[in-house]
Amino acid sequence: MDESEPARADLVVVNAGEVITCLPRGDDRLGRIPDGIVAVAGERIVGVGTSDEVARRVDLSGATPLDAGGGIVAPGFVDPHTHVVFGGSRVEEYAATVGGSLELFRAGHTTGILATVEMTRAATVEELTDSAAARIEAMAVHGTTTVESKTGYGLTPECELKMLEVNRRLDEAMAVDVISTFLGAHAIPEGMTAGRYTDQVVAEMIPRVAEAGLADFCDVYCDEGYFSAEQSRRILEAGLDAGLAAKIHADAYSDHGGARVAAELGAVSADHLNHTGRGDMQALAERGVVGVLMPGLDFAVAHPRPFDARAMIDAGITIALATDLCPGCWLESQQLVMALAARLYGIPADDALLAVTVGGARALALDDRGALAPGLLADLQIWDAGTHLDLVYKLGRNAVVTVVKRGRVQVMEPVEAMT
Repeated sequence: MDESEPARADLVVVNAGEVITCLPRGDDRLGRIPDGIVAVAGERIVGVGTSDEVARRVDLSGATPLDAGGGIVAPGFVDPHTHVVFGGSRVEEYAATVGGSLELFRAGHTTGILATVEMTRAATVEELTDSAAARIEAMAVHGTTTVESKTGYGLTPECELKMLEVNRRLDEAMAVDVISTFLGAHAIPEGMTAGRYTDQVVAEMIPRVAEAGLADFCDVYCDEGYFSAEQSRRILEAGLDAGLAAKIHADAYSDHGGARVAAELGAVSADHLNHTGRGDMQALAERGVVGVLMPGLDFAVAHPRPFDARAMIDAGITIALATDLCPGCWLESQQLVMALAARLYGIPADDALLAVTVGGARALALDDRGALAPGLLADLQIWDAGTHLDLVYKLGRNAVVTVVKRGRVQVMEPVEAMT
């Protein structure tokens, strides 16, 4: 097409009370456009602005209108930290935990990550795919259009590759984009030491994962009782050498040096950060490492030391919010994550919205989504809400009425996740 010719839209979102671009527009950090429209061609946005602004640059004559019904149009949520693929559930363990009888439950059951490892190893690829798909569909109903999915419930080369294959199938079959992370170093298998298992992750697992081409990131759980800072560094460096960008579970239950490793290696993100000190926060900010925070997880485990979100924001860290959907934190709604972040951690509603859109995209090194602008993916959602503040105010309510993923309107129907 001649560059002088306007782009031709095939879909245009109209009748919005407000379009929130999540990009600065004048003094407005959220880039709000009253009565704005969004024009889409194929998978990409070709125009965002007022009707007059977009009409000057985009041919709308053949575009199918999508009526926002006076609601708010916003970018689709990007969830940058989940363990959405797993076998079974730990509902009885969770009930025992909140009911104060966990020690009695432990007397006859394996608990925690290793309990899920047993159930995941026993499940087939098809069973894992079906159960994860139900959870991802529920996430999509709540506005999520991109989700990261970690392995880590296999802890053997074969089972970790099985989980990566599930991620591949989910990404191919579902409207939601599934970004795959190898987390072989999620826990230490029974009968192995951390050192011996680190050797296996580095020498065997990472090369096989890289050869299969099924992961974008390499992650590690750096904490007391899991992997030391030195072991974590070794694993992440091996991943980097194999072409896998670095992410890290850091400082969740102790200052174990994980944040420092993330800063020194220039990791894409450091996640949890409950025990991260001010100096390490500054180092993360200076290296551009995104801090991924999970208020739902802290709530689910009644964390004794909630993360200090305000200190991280003051230090200049780019913040992302995530569900941490997993057997110990079965949470599918980024809207609820925003509400928890605002009420429990004092994160302003504007910052919370940026953290589940632009921040989430940055935590996955994605520059083609998380905002509404020409050239970006047409990943957006429409809310039945008078203001974005409703998402942190109306607790437990799903404001989403329509989701558009890669320019295609998705049918949003409530989905009950499989157990």
